[in-house]
Amino acid sequence: MNSHSLSEIKREIEQIGRRLGCPRNCLPTFGFSEDFGCPHIEVNASGLHYVVVERGVELERKTTHDLNDLLYIVFEAVTFSMAGDYELKHRIPGQDSRRILFRRQLELLGSVDADWVTRLRQDQHKILACNPFNDGVESAR
Repeated sequence: MNSHSLSEIKREIEQIGRRLGCPRNCLPTFGFSEDFGCPHIEVNASGLHYVVVERGVELERKTTHDLNDLLYIVFEAVTFSMAGDYELKHRIPGQDSRRILFRRQLELLGSVDADWVTRLRQDQHKILACNPFNDGVESAR
């Protein structure tokens, strides 16, 4: 059984969202799906769920029993979107766009939780191990 209610989770996510200054439409819905690839949060006896549905088909479901883990999942996606918007406005021709995007996402998550930065950095390193930056610029990472 979960000790976290949907309203408690909503309140926490909205509070962090305000702190980040993220647009409301970047946040998930709670207890229902808007579809069209917009994530939503479900809470039931089997856990806390981050779910993405598009055209009535469930594309992604991440389940946890830990509220902090759910918050990381939500804000990893939210800050990725925000960092993508930032990168578009600050793009450097010829540079792999992920350099700006990854750095900005780390900054955004760092303003919320230092442990999330460590986790994100590990995730980014895994991505870059399989798909290195493709611009010939030496990385200062």
